[in-house]
Amino acid sequence: EVQLVESGGGLVQPGKSLRLSCAASGFSFDDYRIGWFRQAPGKEREGVSCINASDGRTYYSDSVKGRFTISSDLANNTVYLQIRSLTPEDTAVYYCAADPTPCSDWYPWVINYWGAGALVTVSS
Repeated sequence: EVQLVESGGGLVQPGKSLRLSCAASGFSFDDYRIGWFRQAPGKEREGVSCINASDGRTYYSDSVKGRFTISSDLANNTVYLQIRSLTPEDTAVYYCAADPTPCSDWYPWVINYWGAGALVTVSS
């Protein structure tokens, strides 16, 4: 059974950094891509970042490129999302996702496995 469990969300002040974690189980990182989507209040779910852990290739949406860094720890089956210089516009529920689909083709409707989500609120 595929399981994705996010952690690390919370209330953060603007300008600070945050690291989200996604503990994955039930599948091989060789066969699946893992990444993050986010959904802000009243908005559609959007792709943020994706990693092909088998070769280390990473993908980012234009809106977060330069501030977000995705990484994987294969020994612990965990994927991380480091977020720097947080702004109120980053406030959202962040979902960990896993799917065999290549990162370049990731859209919410192709994802088979989702975590429950981690709320990140950026506010002073």
